[in-house]
Amino acid sequence: MGLSTHVLDTMHGCPAAGMQVALYRTEGEQATLLQRFTLNADGRHPAGQLLTAADLQAGTYRLSFDVNGYFQARGVALPQPPFLDRVTLDFGVADPAQHYHVPLLVSPRS
Repeated sequence: MGLSTHVLDTMHGCPAAGMQVALYRTEGEQATLLQRFTLNADGRHPAGQLLTAADLQAGTYRLSFDVNGYFQARGVALPQPPFLDRVTLDFGVADPAQHYHVPLLVSPRS
């Protein structure tokens, strides 16, 4: 079934198109980059799934969302340092046969 994500921009009321995201596989403190991508017009991975069922393995992962860069690119005046820079979510996959979805709602201050 695979792994997917969807990011919505609550400040502008739209998908977070253009946001940069990185996916890592983690083992303890070690993080290995699997891929970097830019969210499409719907706020999703361009290919739909980040990892297909064939590529998803049991273990731990990290998604890092460049929230600060996204809002700066949209022309939002942000304080320095910004309230949110990168939002990092660590999660586990226990059963690779299941579908895992990581949704995120963002604004410059939440």
